[in-house]
This record gives sequence, structure tokens and C-alpha cells, in this order.
Amino acid sequence: MMWIVFDYGNVLSLPQPESEAEEMARTVRADPAAFSRRYWEHRLDFDRATLTPEDYWSEVTGRQVTSAELDQLISMDVASWAHPDEGTVSLLRELLDQGGDVALLSNAPACVADGLDELPWIAAIDRRFYSGRMGMVKPDKEIFDRLAEDLAADPAEIVFIDDRPENVEGARRAGMTGVRFTTADALREALR
Repeated sequence: MMWIVFDYGNVLSLPQPESEAEEMARTVRADPAAFSRRYWEHRLDFDRATLTPEDYWSEVTGRQVTSAELDQLISMDVASWAHPDEGTVSLLRELLDQGGDVALLSNAPACVADGLDELPWIAAIDRRFYSGRMGMVKPDKEIFDRLAEDLAADPAEIVFIDDRPENVEGARRAGMTGVRFTTADALREALR
């Protein structure tokens, strides 16, 4: 048995549009440049669940967010990551239609994972693992070890696909085959 495990952001989805990140900043009257810097500066802690949604968004905005702002920011954040990479999603569908063993491993906070789980191309994947639900993040070896354990698979039976070199290397350190994602066509060729 061989598991094909996809990352989500920038693999199954397109990159977050800058215009949507700027719209989030404008919605809470924050400077877009500072908002963007803090969005990424604190993101791994949010992905790891060491920051609550309220704490994360307060860090990003530089002030305490209201509950209405929090709900709006979470909704906008999910929407900004909900643009499918049609080429990769097409490949995913082919693998699923062929009965392939497919899973998802993504650095994503639990509140974002909840929204992503509602997307049809993600809901089609039975085995979904999100850092915010696991309390650990890529590229740390522990998340890959947990993935293999939860899939009841030997790490050598897992092909992990991610756009970030450090995450691909983390999978390799855990004994998996790591594939760096660049394009859907290149991935299709690599999986052959």
C-alpha cells in the first residue's frame, strides 16, 4: 500500500491572493503591510494551536479584536485559501477515482481546518490531518511520525507532497518520500 499525502496551501489551493489579505486588513482598519507581516510572523503558533484565534488575530491587528471582527476575519481567512489549483485538484480526483490511498496533511489552525473541510475537493479526502488539531506543525518530525502512526503505515509507504522545501525535507527525515510541488503537471510526472 502506498499513501499519497497532499499539503493544502499552494498545492491543492492557489496562493492566498494579496488583494484578499489586504481586504482583511482594511476590514479591521489595520495597516496592510503591518497586518501582512504579523499574519505570517505569528502563523506557525496559530497553526500549532499555541495561540487561540482571538489571541492570534489580536496579535495580527495590534489590538484586541471584537467577537464580530474575529468571526469576520476567520471567515475571510478561510475564503482566501479556498481557491483550488484546478490542475492539482484534477489529479487528486483521478487518484480518488482509482481508489488510491490519499490523505491531507496541512499546517492550518483548527478554525481554518473547519472551513476547509467543507470544500468539496477536501471533503472528498477521508483522511485529513491539520496541525491545529494535532498541536504540532510541519516541518517537525513529530507531525510526520504521528501521520504515519494514524495511517497505520510504514513511513516508507508514504509519498508526501508540499511546496515548501523544509516540509519536504522534514518528511524525508521521517523516512517518507518527499516531493516538492511546483506545478500540477510536474507532480503528475513525479507520481508516475
